[in-house]
Amino acid sequence: MTPEVQAWLTGLRRELHQIPDISGDEGKTAERISQILETCTPDSLLTGIGGHGVAAVFNGNRPGPTVGIRCELDGLPIQELSHAAHASRRQGKGHLCGHDGHMAMVLGVARALGATRPRRGRVVLIFQPAEETGQGARAFRDDPAFDALVPDFLFALHNLPGLELGEVQLCRGPANCASRGMRIGLTGKTAHAAAPHEGRSPAAALAALMPALAALGADGPLVDAYALTTVTHAKLGAETFGVSPGHAELWVTLRTVSDARMARLIEDAQSLVGQVANKENLSFSISFEDIFTSCANDPQAVQLLSSACHAQGVTCRLSDQPQKFSEDFGQFSTGSKTAMFWLGAGRTHSKLHNPDYDFPDELIPVGTGIFLSAIDAVLGHPS
Repeated sequence: MTPEVQAWLTGLRRELHQIPDISGDEGKTAERISQILETCTPDSLLTGIGGHGVAAVFNGNRPGPTVGIRCELDGLPIQELSHAAHASRRQGKGHLCGHDGHMAMVLGVARALGATRPRRGRVVLIFQPAEETGQGARAFRDDPAFDALVPDFLFALHNLPGLELGEVQLCRGPANCASRGMRIGLTGKTAHAAAPHEGRSPAAALAALMPALAALGADGPLVDAYALTTVTHAKLGAETFGVSPGHAELWVTLRTVSDARMARLIEDAQSLVGQVANKENLSFSISFEDIFTSCANDPQAVQLLSSACHAQGVTCRLSDQPQKFSEDFGQFSTGSKTAMFWLGAGRTHSKLHNPDYDFPDELIPVGTGIFLSAIDAVLGHPS
């Protein structure tokens, strides 16, 4: 990558950093991405996929496979704490996971493909909405417009603080855990605080469920049997001293390595809630949000990425340990051979979702180069 191109991409990354959009509301970011992609002269440019998703297609000179590169459009509903000149200009919103950097890398791929098409096949660049809520990949995949774009191979990355700057970690098999938010409602009957026996308070049920649900998944090694349940929010009654409560709400995050283990954990959690609610003569409701399926890397796609790192002179460490955090990229594996790699943001770099996180610009040429080498590995070097 020339210094001129790197400076251009760094400027774009910092521009995107200043205008974060949160999940489901990425319209302005998508519009800006489309404007930049148009300057790269793709053979087709599609917008509004699965919400605000964007796809750019670059055709090769003859028929062949389709290679996809995916990144994310959305930021987070977190106030950025930074003195950087390019800090977020939108109150309560920030690119604190590095999706601005991921977009810049894929724009670097678009610029390279705009100058020189692949020898054969085609490349589809995917800018996906709503990754943070787990809804975007599914919506993008299920959009009829995607039917004509489905890649044979689809690659993605995520930057990873704690890993040496510019170093790659690549998982064989499971790459990210499945997770989902479980919202539990417990309903009894209010009463005067002076006569709580005349009502049905959910307080005892709430107190019992918090440790009992946590005991269903007590963390441990990241193997197929792994499960973790984390209580994230609890609410009991109204903010008053005069009323014995009649309603409680409990939020719990369920996390597993595999989807099969998640199904068993859900069944156990639902059964436990029913038992406790019935014991206390309460009605209950259960709903699920922020649903992420497990994300597993395809062996052939892993080999291609490993070779791409070698071609770029990037250290690539293969691992059998998935990340505990979730990614909706796994939704694309139903029709494509997928693989995601972790690109080190530095051992002491601020963690993902921290209010002072900022994407390291030094990673832009690294990620862009790996993606271009992976494309070349499948489609052949540009003519």
